[in-house]
Amino acid sequence: MSAEVIRTSDFANDAIAYIEKQIVDAQKNGGIFRLSLCGGSTPAFVYQGLAESSEIDWERVLLTFGDERAVPPEDEQSNYRMVQESLLDPAGVPMANVVRICGELEPAEAAERCEEQLKKLAQIAGEDCFVHDLILLGMGDDGHTASLFPETKALRESDRLVVENFVPKFDTFRITFTYPLIAAAKEVLFLVNGASKHEMAENVLAGDPAYPASAIRAGKVKWLIGG
Repeated sequence: MSAEVIRTSDFANDAIAYIEKQIVDAQKNGGIFRLSLCGGSTPAFVYQGLAESSEIDWERVLLTFGDERAVPPEDEQSNYRMVQESLLDPAGVPMANVVRICGELEPAEAAERCEEQLKKLAQIAGEDCFVHDLILLGMGDDGHTASLFPETKALRESDRLVVENFVPKFDTFRITFTYPLIAAAKEVLFLVNGASKHEMAENVLAGDPAYPASAIRAGKVKWLIGG
């Protein structure tokens, strides 16, 4: 994997500052900043910090989700719920600016609905594929990212943008962005915090094909590693 690696002892503040700068700098030139959010416990503090920013114009930020569990939005396992509580409500993000993965639907329907929304937005913008300005990704202990888990069907998807993906280790479906949609992004930023993840991060950065995160490509790929 070709990537820039930033190591930090102040993970949350450095992540907040970096993402804020990307958004604010882009907004100086007008237009809408397209930001994809990741789930999990690591980014919650980052989202809380972004919600407190006085520099970001949330009226001009379009938010998407890299993956979602097959649960309703009020469920405690929902990525949407975490983002709603840490960012959407505190920052007053307009709901019209949020492309939610509807985890309460059947997984295939949820994936198709999200994909169609992104295709319509791309068509309006004259794009062949929806282009994110920045996609935030996490990394699991098994080297998965978004809901692209080892030895799952979604890893082989080359056409679809969003798919339902059965994950045997959890015996359930997840809905996830695919490699083609992520590859279309201008930039990807991995948020990896904690000493327990350092060894896996090194394996992924070395390009070990056993780990889905190692196959991520985009205009730029950066890693912020803390802990």
